[in-house]
Amino acid sequence: MINELIEQEKIRQNKAINLIASENYASEAVKTALSSSFTDKYAEGYPGKRYYAGNKIVDELESEVKSLAQKVFHTDYHVNVQAYSGSIANLAVYYALLQPGDTFMGLELSHGGHLTHGHPVTLTGHLYKRITYHVDNKTEMLDYDEIQQLAKEHKPKLIISGASAYSRTIDFERISKIAHEVGAYHLADISHISGLVATGLHPSPFGNADIITTTTHKILRGPRGALIFCQDALSTRIDKAIFPGLQGGPHMNTIAAIGVCLEEALQPNYKTYCQTVIENASALSEELKEAGLKIVANGTDNHLFMIDLRPLGIDGNTAQNKLEAAGIIVNKNTIPFDDASPQNPSGIRIGTPAITTRGMTPEDMPELAAKIATILKTP
Repeated sequence: MINELIEQEKIRQNKAINLIASENYASEAVKTALSSSFTDKYAEGYPGKRYYAGNKIVDELESEVKSLAQKVFHTDYHVNVQAYSGSIANLAVYYALLQPGDTFMGLELSHGGHLTHGHPVTLTGHLYKRITYHVDNKTEMLDYDEIQQLAKEHKPKLIISGASAYSRTIDFERISKIAHEVGAYHLADISHISGLVATGLHPSPFGNADIITTTTHKILRGPRGALIFCQDALSTRIDKAIFPGLQGGPHMNTIAAIGVCLEEALQPNYKTYCQTVIENASALSEELKEAGLKIVANGTDNHLFMIDLRPLGIDGNTAQNKLEAAGIIVNKNTIPFDDASPQNPSGIRIGTPAITTRGMTPEDMPELAAKIATILKTP
């Protein structure tokens, strides 16, 4: 039965036009590493300090993947490659740097932030005091003046930058300056734009932010895992937060697969891929604007954008379901200043990493936009 479901999912993915910004297609080499013999090895601890025997090759693997991560992101920051997911990576940062009840700042979920940036329904929302910042109500872009004002007023111990639904360039340098002026750490969560940062297509937080986290399965096209980079002074605290603080044995097969995707990201054609991702997103958003749809923040600088459905008189669930019926996969999404609930929001999020991996180019975007617009406008 399970093999049948695997085959059905493979067929579904092959038939669909995948516009979910957080999804992509891993290479066969990544999948091979994920199912390798490293699946069978327990490796609690870190290279040279394991709690089990038989880890000589495991140590070599983890050390090599850490080195690859530093090469991809052009940094000498310490890196931890063991986090099971982006959520665990962010939680580890809180655990390492904050005490229960401490104040931190993050972008409001409906304005593009992520659940792990302190939303009340998460563990972080229960343990710590979150102060939210927002986008400007006219431009729908980050309000840096508000971030500065809130930081001066509340004196947080941590300020988080990065987003899961924000289409414009993030000024990491400015946010670092704001954080450090009030004595706060700056965590840059670049999970969505990591490939763009690595290839120089988006300003980098390295050299300014104290900690950088990223998932590895989005634009990096790897397995579901995460990386945590930090200044050397924080390395011991971050490593102890992951193990033994939050996790047991690392998933060495996943770390091997992360290594493969990082090797792929070091190839010259990876920057070409990332550039095409941006061009596809820009072309698709512009075509949809021409078709009369309202794009949040009036466009995109990266791999994604949101459509405000309120002028069409439909909600995110309706739009998502109508598009899926036509073989186009998107996700419903809250939008700035949205009065609707996250379960039935007023927007949808569209991203181009997956369709770019499948070979689509800006020349394909007019036809795709026309199809989307027709579906959304048809009662």
